[in-house]
Amino acid sequence: MSADRSPFVTPPVFQELTPDDPREVGGYRLYARLGAGGMGRVYLSYTPGGRPVALKVVRPELAEDPEFRARFAQEVASARRIHGLFTAQLVDAGVDAATPWLATTYVPGPSLQQVVQRFGPLPERTVLLLIAGIAEALQAIHATGVVHRDLKPGNVLIAPDGPRVIDFGIARAADAGALTGTGLRIGSPAYMAPEQATGRPATPATDVYALGALAVHVATGTPPFGDGPDPATLYRTVHEEPDLGPVPEGLRRLLLGCLAKRPEDRPTTAAVIAAVREHPAVAGHLRFGDDWLPHPLTSQITRHAELPQVPAEAAGGPAGGDPDQALTVLTPRPAAAPTLVAPTLPAPGDGPTGDPAGGRARAKPRRGRGLGRTAMTAAVALTVGAAATVLLLDSPETVEAATSEDLVAASPAPGAPAPTSAPASPPAPATPTPSATPTPGADYAVAYRATELTSADAGYEFDLTTGTVVPADSVSWYLGRGENEFLVPETADSYIGRDAALGVAECVKGLSSRPAGRVPFGAVGPRGAFCVRSADSRSLAVVRVLSTAGTEGPVRVSVDHYRRKG
Repeated sequence: MSADRSPFVTPPVFQELTPDDPREVGGYRLYARLGAGGMGRVYLSYTPGGRPVALKVVRPELAEDPEFRARFAQEVASARRIHGLFTAQLVDAGVDAATPWLATTYVPGPSLQQVVQRFGPLPERTVLLLIAGIAEALQAIHATGVVHRDLKPGNVLIAPDGPRVIDFGIARAADAGALTGTGLRIGSPAYMAPEQATGRPATPATDVYALGALAVHVATGTPPFGDGPDPATLYRTVHEEPDLGPVPEGLRRLLLGCLAKRPEDRPTTAAVIAAVREHPAVAGHLRFGDDWLPHPLTSQITRHAELPQVPAEAAGGPAGGDPDQALTVLTPRPAAAPTLVAPTLPAPGDGPTGDPAGGRARAKPRRGRGLGRTAMTAAVALTVGAAATVLLLDSPETVEAATSEDLVAASPAPGAPAPTSAPASPPAPATPTPSATPTPGADYAVAYRATELTSADAGYEFDLTTGTVVPADSVSWYLGRGENEFLVPETADSYIGRDAALGVAECVKGLSSRPAGRVPFGAVGPRGAFCVRSADSRSLAVVRVLSTAGTEGPVRVSVDHYRRKG
């Protein structure tokens, strides 16, 4: 797999609702926006039993089109019969609502479009498994008489156990002739079959063509006819042969068959699955095990599984009460419910100059200003007995579930009454108690954790604030790489740990007693760890080294970022 592509910054999975967004649709309370496209906006909601769903609300101009509404109702009826394991199951729909909507199961993973933008082309075996899974999804869709018509990387989500094809319930409905005047067009030119580009009827073979074009994109980073203007792409689709030179040799024959100009010359979905099963890279085993995705991508999927925390009484229940409660949604749902209070995380850029390094000079010249990322906070009121505690958490793009090392136990404020209705007792005489020794690093809280980053060469460094790869000399709080060593800001402190188990407590102790002036590759080792603390001591990064290859080769690390509380 190629290195992370620095120009692409992963957007937050769960976006805050805006004033223009509804708070309730069809009895489903909305908690966050998942995305938007040509057909409408998608929101996160929950069933009455607490299962998450993706609820799509169609665009107002479509809702006003009678022909669209008729086709939408027809396609929703067909989609209800689709039960493929590689499709996002239709859960509910409002075909007669003033603004039509539909809800499908929520898939905890990014789209293939996001994956390729972030990580580049995928390995051959991963591409083969994707082809087989998507082909099986198309079989389930075609069995009900539906043709997807808009199969593309943005309409395929990646879950831990395989791909999920989405938007098959709305694609045909949007293909109404009355919509041509609105500028909306069904299908994406880069993945359209020749018959689709020339206005001829779409068939299941049309989706097979799109599958081939999608696979070329995933295997090479670009569609078979490039990313040029739509008219030029459609012309090449109809009149020219695709250039499969960049495609791995083991995939070319299968993909060339899928991209045949004539629909009758393309393989069926069953034939596609059989060809994948016989491929040497798969060895007859079509299994979506733990190793079907490259490890960095598996880490990315984890972000999509950290659902926003919602009030227990509101999840999936009938909409009502204060509609503004729908805004308290951007707190990641922890794996368990500890009796602890999450600390307030300061937003990046609390230093005097807007960056954790405090604006001080770094070892190498700076060419640009630091790249900031707005920290979005959401308040969630939790009631324990008669007392209410308000938690402020950072946005889910930077916060992961905190562990006991990052949380402090809840305790009443000095002089606060106990949460009970019984009369207060006279205060007991004060008894001296020994002062507890604070745990080193207890005043730091998680900003993000276990974020894997790859610098392709010395021209890229790690932005420690956002956990991304950026061009060298573009941020102030950074980790760079020189000739056989890591580079840290001149005013920052560093400490080389004993092993990869390095934690915050050891970092704080080591920075005070054994700071390191340099961090050579050889001193850390291929599986070692070190930490870097900003000049103002507000930011602390624990860096675990995954691989190094000197100045010219890629360097891979895993970063935990902590921010001082208060």
